[in-house]
Amino acid sequence: MKVEVNAYAKINLLLDIVRKLDNGYHSLYMIMQAVDLCDKIRVQQIPGEKIEFVCSDISLPQDEGNIAYKAALAFFEDNNISDRGVKIEVKKNIPHAAGLAGGSADAAGVLIALDKLYNTKLTPSQLCATGIKLGADVPFCITGGTALAQDIGGVLSPLPRLPKCSIVLAKPVRGVNTAQAYAAYDAAERIRHPDNCAMLHSMLTGDLKQISGYCENVFEQVIDVPERVGIKTVMRRHGALASCMSGSGPTVFGIFEKRADAKACCNELSKLIPEIFLCSPV
Repeated sequence: MKVEVNAYAKINLLLDIVRKLDNGYHSLYMIMQAVDLCDKIRVQQIPGEKIEFVCSDISLPQDEGNIAYKAALAFFEDNNISDRGVKIEVKKNIPHAAGLAGGSADAAGVLIALDKLYNTKLTPSQLCATGIKLGADVPFCITGGTALAQDIGGVLSPLPRLPKCSIVLAKPVRGVNTAQAYAAYDAAERIRHPDNCAMLHSMLTGDLKQISGYCENVFEQVIDVPERVGIKTVMRRHGALASCMSGSGPTVFGIFEKRADAKACCNELSKLIPEIFLCSPV
């Protein structure tokens, strides 16, 4: 038997860090949105007890060092499954170290695929309980859609769908290490925080322009992405309602009402940035 699933990327319409917890993690307040840029996950049972793992991006670990492999181990352990003979194939389309939850999406995809393959019929909450052990973004990548994520990412509240729009993703060459991003935040003397309440209310009203007006990411205050100003300038010139960094960066997204404007933006950005994606909410 073989199971194939799409592992969707995400953007952070809003990302705020509320405080640093005693355990060293950070309490977050994030408005998350899944987009239709996705990796492809294929899982099938094979003879034996060994997990075989293949990732199309050879720069990423091809063994237990890959979060998708770790997801398989966590699934088997949490569900007391000894029959672990599976082959996992990950075809990468989401850029690595981009702030788009590419690794978390793969982990979520593996958990969902294994649940189907082994017919464990786990609830979303059960899948998320395993997912949060792997990373803060994994629970959201399991549920997808549009949501408010709090605490370290495991507290999810579904929100109304983002109104119809086009989303441009521009990923500069240099990646950003998430741990270093949080360290830079902790070292900052002063941080300006977003208006979280106003953003949440805007999400409930479904007004795209109002939502766009409150898009903000605190990491932009501590993470230096040299291309960011240029990317935002091009996006705004083509009518972007919002342009903001996603996650710990470096990818910048732009929200457009008109598909034609988004396409024109992609055409201009492709001359400056190597990886450009035209997406829709999913």
